Amino acid sequence: MNTLKKDREFQIIYKSGKKSFGYYSLIFFNKNKTNDKKCGFVASKKVGNAVYRNRIKRLFKEFYRKNENFIKNENDIIFVGKKILKEKIKDLKYKDIEKDMLRILKNNNLLKKII
Repeated sequence: MNTLKKDREFQIIYKSGKKSFGYYSLIFFNKNKTNDKKCGFVASKKVGNAVYRNRIKRLFKEFYRKNENFIKNENDIIFVGKKILKEKIKDLKYKDIEKDMLRILKNNNLLKKII
C-alpha cells in the first residue's frame, strides 16, 4: 500500500483533483503520471476524539486493503471522514463504510471492470 505522507502531496490533490461525496465520507482523487496508486486517510477533529479518528482511519484502511486490487491504477485518492461519523461511530460497522465507498468509487469510474 503506497500512502501519501507529505502535506504537499495532499495539497496537490485537494487543489487540482476532483471531489465526490458519500454519506459517511468524501474522496478527493487525481490522476498521477506514474502507474501506481497512492492513498491518504484523513479524519479531522470534527469527527471526534483521537479514539474515534483512529477507528475511522482503520476502517478506511481496511476497506482500501480489501479492495485495492479493484481500484484502477494511476490514481491518487484521499479518503476523508465526514462529521456525521461522530454521531454514528458507536453503531458503525465495516459493511456500512464498504457500501458507501464502493458506491462513490463506482460513480466516479475508479473501479476496474470485473470480468
